[in-house]
Amino acid sequence: MPLLIHHSDSISDVKLRIKTICHRIRITRQKLVFTTRELARYASPGPDYGVTVTGGSVLHLVLKKLYDPLLVSLITTSGQVFYFHVDLRKNVGYLKKRISKEGNKGFPDVDDQEIFFRGEKLDDNRVLGGICKDGNSVIHLLLKKTVKEAIVEDAGKDFLLEPLLLNPAVKLPQVIEDMIDRTVDGLKKGNPPVRTAEGTGGTYLMQDSSGLSYVSVFKPMDEEPMAVNNPQQLPLSSDGQGLKRGTRVGEGAIREVAAYLLDHPKSGSKSQVEGFAGVPPTAMVRSFQKVTKNAKVGSLQMFMKNDGSCEDIGPGAFPVEQVHKISVFDIRMANSDRHAGNILTGKGEDGRTVLIPIDHGYCLPENFEDCTFEWLYWPQAKVPFSEDTLNYVNSLDAEQDIALLQLNGWDVPEAVARTLRISTMLLKKGVERNLTPYQIGSMMCRETVNKDSAIEEILREAHNSVLPALSEATFLEAVSMAMERRLDELIK
Repeated sequence: MPLLIHHSDSISDVKLRIKTICHRIRITRQKLVFTTRELARYASPGPDYGVTVTGGSVLHLVLKKLYDPLLVSLITTSGQVFYFHVDLRKNVGYLKKRISKEGNKGFPDVDDQEIFFRGEKLDDNRVLGGICKDGNSVIHLLLKKTVKEAIVEDAGKDFLLEPLLLNPAVKLPQVIEDMIDRTVDGLKKGNPPVRTAEGTGGTYLMQDSSGLSYVSVFKPMDEEPMAVNNPQQLPLSSDGQGLKRGTRVGEGAIREVAAYLLDHPKSGSKSQVEGFAGVPPTAMVRSFQKVTKNAKVGSLQMFMKNDGSCEDIGPGAFPVEQVHKISVFDIRMANSDRHAGNILTGKGEDGRTVLIPIDHGYCLPENFEDCTFEWLYWPQAKVPFSEDTLNYVNSLDAEQDIALLQLNGWDVPEAVARTLRISTMLLKKGVERNLTPYQIGSMMCRETVNKDSAIEEILREAHNSVLPALSEATFLEAVSMAMERRLDELIK
């Protein structure tokens, strides 16, 4: 759509204008990308990004979610996928009527249809908008054909999937082996991957053998934002930089795996218990078609049952310890993309709300330019850490973490290793001074695009105080001294 933008307009002004033109696209659902960079900070004018928007420039709009009307993916037992746009106020009975009208596709009459969503048979009176409770923009429904149909095409059987072990000496945790086995079983039964319309890259939901539930989420490297096969048709990166500064196109998958590996449990083996922050089990896999032999490498993450994302409810309902576990993880990983949409909500065994962090393709960047933590603005971030969390933070060791990533096959770039060392240093020194997540996290995030964060100022001070030829250890010592001075100023 043509859009008139003034040089004085902020990004939020542009999004507001889009909302005015398209009444159903709320500001919080919009992502704007210009010349391969996401314009993420609402209050900053476009020119602050170091780019010039001129007449004829193209902004790419990516919707975080799709609302009224809903895009419904219909999967048949033969593996075919069809799409319907349906008013979220309509019920399942209405959807059946829409399906029956597609007679040229061989769909059965209304009375012959059974529709399931995640293993649950849906009553005709169920309102479609009430089914979408997991934060997905697409409701994935399975149409179960009747015995009248004699031909079943095993479309999914054309796909194969296997773990990609970068270091053969490393044994996969049992939970990941089980996830891969269940994913393969689903493919063997003819249940193909289902691409969602969510996000800025290619994301595929993998089904189990019954075809009624999702097992895992596959993200191919070549379909990441600005990669050659990106399904959202975002512009290709001209220099290899990702949407977030300090990341590279095609490295999102390895960062997803790294996030799982470094989410250490409080105690015990990773194969037995989940990590402190609850990052879903994730592994590198290779998927290919038997006929064409076309292979795709990417991350495979366990699909987590949930009640939606943190975008759907206010932060007041989140337990303090759940917000703190996310904050510890994000600070340590220097996460460049922590927003409410990539934190799922669920229920623990005790019935309390549990937060599940996902989408970590922009963690461990090579610099701190784009660190973004939405939880900074939640009230729980200003509550001091518990004794339990302090003990966990004190147990962290950046050098062991780097060795662990290298053991699992990632030749960690020196700039990434430096980021992990410095972010871990900041977290540990911060908790030593009883600082809150808000105080520590604020040091890593820029207030505006052109104003360096506190951690960037610390690095510049350290860089100016040592000779270029000195060792990394000497530089980190200078960082430590500058950091301690800045932290001590906060508690005066």
